[in-house]
Amino acid sequence: MGKEVYLFAANILVWVGLGCYVAFLATSQKRLERRLNRLEILNDDN
Repeated sequence: MGKEVYLFAANILVWVGLGCYVAFLATSQKRLERRLNRLEILNDDN
């Protein structure tokens, strides 16, 4: 296997890792947004 194959495989792995990281950030963002909405609702009740 040539160096190009390893370079291509590394490029794929980097993009997959970046995609997974972005998906993780998106789920964390949604979780924090739901938590903030609950806190705002609780604060409005008082």
